[in-house]
Amino acid sequence: MHDLFRRSPHAVCFVACLFLTAMFAQAQRGASIRFDDASRTFRIDGGDVSYALGINNRNELQPIYWGARLGASDGFPQPHEVHEVASFDLTTTVTPQEFPGWGSVFYVEPALKITFPDGNRDLVLQYASHHIDGNTLTVRLKDIERDVFVDLRYEMDAATGVLGRSATIENQTKEPLVVERAAAATWTLPHGTDYTLDYLTGRWGGEFQLQQEKIVPGARVLESRRGSTGHQNNPWFAVERAHTGEQDAGEVWFGALAWSGSWRITAEMDQRQTIRITGGYNPFDFDYKLNPGEKLNTPVFYGGYSPDGIGGASRILERFELTRILPQRPKPKPRPVLYNSWEATEFRVDEAGQTALAEKAAAIGVERFVMDDGWFGQRKDDHAGLGDWYVNQQKFPHGLKPLIDRVHALGMDFGLWVEPEMVNPDSDLYRKHPDWVLNFTGRPRTEGRNQLVLNLARPDVRDYVFGFLDKLVTENQIAFLKWDYNRNWSEPGWPAVAPDEQKQVYVKYIQNLYGILRELRSKHPGLEIESCSGGGGRVDLGIMGLTDEFWTSDNTDPFDRLTIQDGFSYAYTPGVMMAWVTDSPNFMNRRVTSLEYRFLSSMQGSFGVGANLNNWQDADFATAKRLISEYKQIRETVQHGSLYRLISPRNGSEYSATQSVSPDRSQAAVFAFLHSSQFGYDYPRIYLRGLDPKAQYKVRWISEKPAAKLPETASGEYWMNVGIDLELKGDFQAAALRLDRVQ
Repeated sequence: MHDLFRRSPHAVCFVACLFLTAMFAQAQRGASIRFDDASRTFRIDGGDVSYALGINNRNELQPIYWGARLGASDGFPQPHEVHEVASFDLTTTVTPQEFPGWGSVFYVEPALKITFPDGNRDLVLQYASHHIDGNTLTVRLKDIERDVFVDLRYEMDAATGVLGRSATIENQTKEPLVVERAAAATWTLPHGTDYTLDYLTGRWGGEFQLQQEKIVPGARVLESRRGSTGHQNNPWFAVERAHTGEQDAGEVWFGALAWSGSWRITAEMDQRQTIRITGGYNPFDFDYKLNPGEKLNTPVFYGGYSPDGIGGASRILERFELTRILPQRPKPKPRPVLYNSWEATEFRVDEAGQTALAEKAAAIGVERFVMDDGWFGQRKDDHAGLGDWYVNQQKFPHGLKPLIDRVHALGMDFGLWVEPEMVNPDSDLYRKHPDWVLNFTGRPRTEGRNQLVLNLARPDVRDYVFGFLDKLVTENQIAFLKWDYNRNWSEPGWPAVAPDEQKQVYVKYIQNLYGILRELRSKHPGLEIESCSGGGGRVDLGIMGLTDEFWTSDNTDPFDRLTIQDGFSYAYTPGVMMAWVTDSPNFMNRRVTSLEYRFLSSMQGSFGVGANLNNWQDADFATAKRLISEYKQIRETVQHGSLYRLISPRNGSEYSATQSVSPDRSQAAVFAFLHSSQFGYDYPRIYLRGLDPKAQYKVRWISEKPAAKLPETASGEYWMNVGIDLELKGDFQAAALRLDRVQ
């Protein structure tokens, strides 16, 4: 049991008498929530995880334990206030709380900060009541004097032990108040000094770069102030204890915030070396006015625990996403092999050209044809047309139906690119409604990619966006929308509402975005949607619950993608990670790679082709057809199996290797990549993981077979202990194989 709260020496005897010998009766495996009246302590169990919290002697809600699942009869220490460090750090600031308000003496990151009409900003939250409903616990807190209530919601997933936490702030006073800061939760870890923080950073074209740093006193702030999730940071974290670099060993706590707007996560080591991680709405430029009777709901902040290292943590989170978050949960369909027309035609789309591409795509085994930008309004380039969502009659004189019919006749479904949240100043929509964009009255309106951001918080804008999308899907047999979002916010004003309500735009915009997606999917249950934001600029568990896949990065260089995809996999399942084969040399780095190398790099996630098929030779079509056929044999394993990162491509590594194992361990897919040979050294031996040790597995090569001395069939023990030697030599070489269990 973790020694989370150590009492001062003079209280040792008192603490001893408060330990419980049998707090809970025999518990069933799965999820359960129990409350012990005597100790005023809650225990939440799910998967292989236990989480405990309680009500201390100051009536505060206090964390007690978060970690490996404990025995049913195991007890916990009575929650209690922690003795002050000095007069500079009184007990109120060093005693961890589940959801601390900013009030009394409190210097670390608060979960909630409020200003009242009389100027008072003191908020002290205490336990008021609770309610247990199945796997959900709701604890009500109240300020010590004013009628401000906070309902904390805890929901435990029985299979994975991932705990979802959120808060609802309610104003039951007789006057408006202003919420200046609202987190979803604060997670607390035992005090100690041997912790490493993992997080993801990046930029356009270089998303999902894993960072690892020792946690030291003070705070590390991860955030986006951009109005959306952002490329620069991602709302995910992991904390490793006694970090060794081993993927599948050691304790790891992790979390992900389900919010697609401006967000903030603060990882903090306090004065007692206790780790606190607080996440929710970004408090920058944030004021949310709550009138009497109104409520503010926070996003959900999910958290989990693994004793099996960062690899185990990512596999738990990926399983949770597949079974509890994605729209097709608990059993998402495999993502179809996709072709996108952007690189072939860019804005120069027309019926004849798209039909010709569709025919070529069908010939190699593509299942979904997606027409990208340029089909609507007066769209000839990125300077005009956004906002005018009618079919361009010059390009498609008979509408989209002839193209869609041909795509269907070729055995594919049809998808379409849209960018619903944006408008070009050169558009009919903007000329009619210049007030519909985010803006400050009398100030410049900064354009990005020649476009402005529609203010989706406005009800009329929300209705317009839903209306044209609904009409587009209703009138055409569209199976898929690539929903793009190609710039961040600027001048985030909302002049149509009162000045003290304008900052609500940060919340209401995203709430309306979610509402549109939810309503669109409800009315068109077969519709699937990709979240794209110039690549991976809007990837989070909030948008994941309403979309089916993510465009991972605009950077399709197959070598760069190894690192991008590696980082992505720490927080998100490969089942939603779109990866395309595009042309060589790649536009990003002018790097030249073989078609097979490009295919194998992309086949580690949800697979697509974005190359200009008009330039392919017969040999290219033959290679593509063969590898797409091979991909379909491992697709379920890659997209919905367990991922093992065998060799990391990070930090200048010459090598990279991954392995995906199907949930029943009947199949494994292995991918290996070499940047460049040096000094004639051999490729490192690969030791597989996650197989059934007693089962026999037969090798089948996915790539062209390299020189390798492997048995045709061997046990799981053999593959995991003896391993695989691949004779990869040269520059930008790759190999892939699959193992199938012999029945």
